[in-house]
Amino acid sequence: MRTVRAAVRAARPRQWVKNVLVAAGPIAAGTVLTPHGLRGVLLAFVAFSLVASGVYLLNDVLDREADRQHPVKRLRPIASGELPVPVASVLAAVLGVGVPVALVLVGEGPLAAVLAVYAAVQTAYCLWLKHQVVIDLAIVSSGFLLRAVAGGVAADVPLSPWFLLVATFGSLFMVAGKRYSEVHLVGEGRSATRRTLEAYSASYLRFVWGIAASATVVFYSLWAFSLPGHQALLTQLSIAPFVVAILRYALDIDRGAAGEPESVVLGDRTLQVLGVLWLGLFGAAVVLG
Repeated sequence: MRTVRAAVRAARPRQWVKNVLVAAGPIAAGTVLTPHGLRGVLLAFVAFSLVASGVYLLNDVLDREADRQHPVKRLRPIASGELPVPVASVLAAVLGVGVPVALVLVGEGPLAAVLAVYAAVQTAYCLWLKHQVVIDLAIVSSGFLLRAVAGGVAADVPLSPWFLLVATFGSLFMVAGKRYSEVHLVGEGRSATRRTLEAYSASYLRFVWGIAASATVVFYSLWAFSLPGHQALLTQLSIAPFVVAILRYALDIDRGAAGEPESVVLGDRTLQVLGVLWLGLFGAAVVLG
């Protein structure tokens, strides 16, 4: 049972909150509450959570020595020795390869393809690309984007260019903010666990997340003002909580407290209220549309 508990912790279930992004496309299309849309979203959420957990396990196996030098990561089950490396490696392979194969067998080939791309890109990231400056930001950002794509594919929802642009730059905003918080924690030019942090300055990462935040707001606003009728009015009103939420999250980044985005979302009540307000306006716009 101790090994099982360690395996669950190593799978990082707290980070599954990121996978709610699979619902973004179906929500925008107004199909999330239809039987087919809801099934697709739930399937994509569960499948992405399992594959992502496989990636986390692989990453922690490869980084276990470096994690032992980190003040927080040294407590992770693999780094601390609670979860044996062979067990973690087998579990990572089962989740990363087995889930896409199972999806193919049940007739979910498109979703399996998205997950296979995610698993392949993230494996390359764990093995090599995480050490490539700037490329590492793009790779991690692509993980958020692929979550949004997976939901659309699973629910048979065509994704608009505006949606993909907002998802892309919103992802880059969060990733650059995460790196900024890590630099804030360990100091510029120093890192015992991530070599790319040695190349990033706080000012550069601030520049990146500033551009990404601006682009996210601009593309969301352009999309909102391109819609017709009552749907346009409500969507335009949703710009206000959307922008304030971006600014609120940017404050957490500036404090160096956004090293774990899921913890920020789960721990910031104001951010949660803004999210509910935005979702209410956005949802009403979808219903009227």
